[in-house]
Amino acid sequence: QEVDNADDLSDSFLSGEEENGIITKNLKNEINGNWISAPNSIHEARLKAKAKRRLRKTSSRDSGRGDSFSDNGDPSRGTNGTVPPTSPKNKLLDRKSRAGKGRGLPKKGGAGGKGVWGPPGEVYDLEEVDVKDPNYDEAQENCVYETVVPPLEEGDFEKTLTPIVQEYFEHGDTNEVAELLGELNLGSMSSGVPMLAVSLALEAKASHRELTSRLLMDLCGRVLSRRDVESSFDKLLRELPDLVLDTPGAPQLVGQFIARAVKDKILSKNYFDGYKGRVDCVHARAALDRAAVLLKMGMGGLRIDNLWGTGGGQRPVTQLVREMTLLLKEYLLSGDNKEAERCLRELEVPHFHHEFVYEAIVMVLESKGEKTFKMVLQLLKFLWVSSIITVDQMRRGYERVYMDIAEINIDVPRAYFILEQFVDKSFSAGFICEKLRDLCPSRGRKRFVSEGDGGRFKLESY
Repeated sequence: QEVDNADDLSDSFLSGEEENGIITKNLKNEINGNWISAPNSIHEARLKAKAKRRLRKTSSRDSGRGDSFSDNGDPSRGTNGTVPPTSPKNKLLDRKSRAGKGRGLPKKGGAGGKGVWGPPGEVYDLEEVDVKDPNYDEAQENCVYETVVPPLEEGDFEKTLTPIVQEYFEHGDTNEVAELLGELNLGSMSSGVPMLAVSLALEAKASHRELTSRLLMDLCGRVLSRRDVESSFDKLLRELPDLVLDTPGAPQLVGQFIARAVKDKILSKNYFDGYKGRVDCVHARAALDRAAVLLKMGMGGLRIDNLWGTGGGQRPVTQLVREMTLLLKEYLLSGDNKEAERCLRELEVPHFHHEFVYEAIVMVLESKGEKTFKMVLQLLKFLWVSSIITVDQMRRGYERVYMDIAEINIDVPRAYFILEQFVDKSFSAGFICEKLRDLCPSRGRKRFVSEGDGGRFKLESY
């Protein structure tokens, strides 16, 4: 019976006699996983089992940092007799220290960890060389490290420089081109830069040729030498027979480039002396003759620095208006639509074509007879079909005439009547829309009331 009671210690209470040590047998029973050596330690085993049940409810991480128990079931305490605090369950993912040490700041101050070099803002000093290091090499202290750019290959020269020159035609910044060329190791191929730029400019507009002349002047002394420019023009003169196939006017254009280079002092005035009596190519001789003539004219007052003219929107508005008026007058004399189209293209001001439309209509309103009326109508239709004048520019030109028709009518009494006829013919030709036609202003009618007219309207006669 005593053995049976010992087996059921976890479910029943001990009697007073058992608690006083009446049972003296050395029993080894297991209570809730704890082995007891004697009946008088049953109470201690119960305390241990209760402590273990409490520990199982906490996480494995908290159990290692929280309350720990000694062999006799008492919680372990610190040196000052206090129990180390346990971490609450709602802070399992908190990065703050739970060891009860420090000020509760994040571990390592937020630095360290995988893939981290240190805390933000930390500056690393230069590491001093240890002379006693077995890998120390005295020769390395005097080494100077420089970035080495491999020389540009001949096959990649044109492929690399062509986009740079074409972008320069768009932005016109010579400093940017100089910086890009300075980053390349051109070597002996630097003399090919002027030749490539001039070759591309021959097929471009007059404004692009002006930009090319400025580019050569700015690059000379920074990226190019005068010797590079001379050798480049020598190659151009030798390759003129091939350039003429694509650009028939290449000899005259190259001659103008040579004259401009001499004027900009990137070619010496004695450049022609080396070719006197030694030129067999007809095209090269024509280019040199053209350059010599321009230089002689420059002595007489010709401005060679404005040889290519001022391109596009860089011209003053008054100058553009004057040139458009001269263009229209020449067209009325010749009647050549293609020549007028070519001249309008060379102005390089597609954003200002509404001025051309405005001047053309005003010329019709101020003219006498039907010849100007029909020729201007034919020209506007031709430029509309060839897409030289866009829808927006055509509309803006007509709207400007609508706004100024009241002032024009002061000098031209029949302006309203002629404008209505011209707008109707333009709509019939198909280069203006119905909405633009309906916006055409008409002259107001006056009403005269007297005793005998009965309140009728009298149309004003023109």
